[in-house]
Amino acid sequence: MKYRFRRRILYTLFMMLDKLFLLMPYRLAIKFGRFSGKLICIVLGRYRRLTKTHLRAAFGNSKSEKEISKITRSVFINIGVSVAEILSLPKIKNKLDSIIEINGLERMDRALAGGNGVIAVSAHFGNWELISIMFAYRGYAANIIARPIYYEKYNEWVSFMRNSMGVNIIYRTDSPKKILKLLYNNELIGITPDQDIDSVEGIFVDFFGKKTYTPSAPVKLAMAANCPIVPLFIVRKGLKHTIYVEEPILIEKGDDRDADVRKYTQRWSDIIEARIREHPDHWVWMHKRWKTKPPVIG
Repeated sequence: MKYRFRRRILYTLFMMLDKLFLLMPYRLAIKFGRFSGKLICIVLGRYRRLTKTHLRAAFGNSKSEKEISKITRSVFINIGVSVAEILSLPKIKNKLDSIIEINGLERMDRALAGGNGVIAVSAHFGNWELISIMFAYRGYAANIIARPIYYEKYNEWVSFMRNSMGVNIIYRTDSPKKILKLLYNNELIGITPDQDIDSVEGIFVDFFGKKTYTPSAPVKLAMAANCPIVPLFIVRKGLKHTIYVEEPILIEKGDDRDADVRKYTQRWSDIIEARIREHPDHWVWMHKRWKTKPPVIG
């Protein structure tokens, strides 16, 4: 009961914030988002400490405590600004081209030329919500695989936001046949499989030098549909963003299906790690990425 009451209060505050951002000029909203991110970094000590712990574990002695603290602060600022941008979408939805550019769009078009769709793999990196929104804005059939948010009112708001920007939502509980049908219709299926979710099927691959439980769905779906995997990332620079389209990963099936799943899951994981290393302040380090431990053999 107390969680239900707390969620109602937080949702009411969120909706008030939503209305406030719509009244603000865009640049002021971004400044407010930066301020909010800094404040959250101070107030949410548990998540600040968790972020630092994960940064130390990932980078070891290659980054000083001063660098770790600076990155941590920037991680929260990125989240604050990202929320401000999402809440401001109704004001900027018709001029996204002036805020977001796409680098390497020809790679996506080349991947789609095969006719079996694309598994677009990204991460909780930068303002990842803007990737699917921008592709929908450009006229691509954009779908994302998501899990429902536990509090229904939040889920309704997020679903409305995505749908209003032309993005179709597929829930993890939906039938794989539904996903395959969209792929055979040559559409994009966006997945952000960079988190440790032990309720989904996965395998252990190397990620920042650690055995890391990672969803195997992107590769299995790509194998089933005979389509490429295209990693996508969005990088923030001031008030603007660049979406980077990586080279498509073309899956060549061998005699050992399990080995293929491991090989190509490792490949896209390596690409995600490389981007995080380039922009460590863009990733959500407070998530418990190494929560699930590999089985002890012997």
